[in-house]
Amino acid sequence: MRFLLFLLAGLVVLPSPAVLAEKAESEHPEARPFDDAADAMAEVDLALARALIADKRVILVLGANWCHDSRGLAGWFSQPRFAEMLTAKYEIVYVDVGHRDRNIDIAQRFGLKAIQGTPTVLVLSPQGDLLNRKSAPKWRDAASREEADIFAYFDQFTPEP
Repeated sequence: MRFLLFLLAGLVVLPSPAVLAEKAESEHPEARPFDDAADAMAEVDLALARALIADKRVILVLGANWCHDSRGLAGWFSQPRFAEMLTAKYEIVYVDVGHRDRNIDIAQRFGLKAIQGTPTVLVLSPQGDLLNRKSAPKWRDAASREEADIFAYFDQFTPEP
């Protein structure tokens, strides 16, 4: 009750939305790379073709711009340290899955029946084999993860049994 009185009296100043956004950005960067108008299947096919030629793996980030964790992971990927490592090892495709109701056929193509949460992150071989079936749906907390842990996962990626 006392807090409410202080708030009403103007003695407590709550941070503006811009300040809150800046604080979130300082904890982890955010990006909005998910395009709902993209031909996602064609982009996946193109990434697999490039990966086969360059002997890289493919990362499919199945997420959405409304999703804090999808934006957080994409934000880390856009940072120079990540971008350098990822570019050397992977082709990356951001697939907009809406509210888990769009481009589900892409998840199914690689053996997932459904998308449990966003983002779901698939790591594929250049031939299109899913290499992280167990950990793919476990990225729903990407914005809360430590930068070093995210970096290590992709830098030292080992296919799961």
